[in-house]
Amino acid sequence: MMKNIGFFYAFVLLSVLSAISMFISSTLTPFLSPLIIGILLGSILSPFYPKLNRAYHLQKGMDFSAKKLLRLGIVLYGSFITLNELATLGFKGFLLALIVVAVVFVSAIFIGRALKLDREISLLVGIGSAVCGAAAILALESTLKTHPSKSSVALGFIVIFGLMGMVILPLVYYSGLLPLSDYQWGIFIGGSLHEVANVVGAAAISPESQSVALLVKMTRVVLLVPLLLIISYLIFASSDSKQKGTLYIPYFAFGFLGVILLNSFIDFPPFIVESTQFISKLLLVFAMVALGLQIDWQKFISFGAKTFILALALFIILLCGTYFLVYFMF
Repeated sequence: MMKNIGFFYAFVLLSVLSAISMFISSTLTPFLSPLIIGILLGSILSPFYPKLNRAYHLQKGMDFSAKKLLRLGIVLYGSFITLNELATLGFKGFLLALIVVAVVFVSAIFIGRALKLDREISLLVGIGSAVCGAAAILALESTLKTHPSKSSVALGFIVIFGLMGMVILPLVYYSGLLPLSDYQWGIFIGGSLHEVANVVGAAAISPESQSVALLVKMTRVVLLVPLLLIISYLIFASSDSKQKGTLYIPYFAFGFLGVILLNSFIDFPPFIVESTQFISKLLLVFAMVALGLQIDWQKFISFGAKTFILALALFIILLCGTYFLVYFMF
């Protein structure tokens, strides 16, 4: 009975904080994703969480939100994407997204190893930089089953550099320093920034830039599925894995792909698509708040310096590498 009451209390707490996060994002800071607001709000309140957990037995509800609801949210995230939209980019657009994801993620592994950084944090920062920020980190956390403190470290720096990119790229555009057309700028922004919200904010420089930027970004998001499968195989098949011989398959990734296919081939009424997108966003905000509340600030600080260097290096690779790809391919 006490456990069920604790689950209820956790649900109420997460509901309130998630509602606040979505309100702040939609009214006060529309350039920030509610996922980002959610983890920031949770992290601010995290010093109070241990005491609240002891008093109200919140942990099972938090684990359910950070794992089960997270996976369902990622599955429903496919409602934002259709294959027809992605096909308009053509082969070169897909190739650029594939190169960005592959190079950035592999770079994260090698740079993290050179820094002697925790391997799981390197992977989390790598996938957040390469694919789609918070959603990718949460998906990989669910696959690797890492401690929430590691995800919070990765998320913290992904947020910082994502926001930096969102501010820097429009300033460079208006300065005229880079010889790119509006179409090329859209590809550059979609290929280099971390969060979908970062891309939307930065690509507002022109209608043409915004539309193509979102297509490139969503192509990177779709590549999350094969990347999760590859990581799962390599991690659990590695000789130093404690779970050697046990391959964890992230089935929710197939669910994500399945929703994309359904959204592509079935003409659902707009209210169904919009409702699914809202539910997806709400579930992911729940997971982010739960993650933020469980941040261990001592561990965050202990990993901070090296993780900052890794995230900075990947940010530079993203900007410089994507610019040269756009300049020579388009």
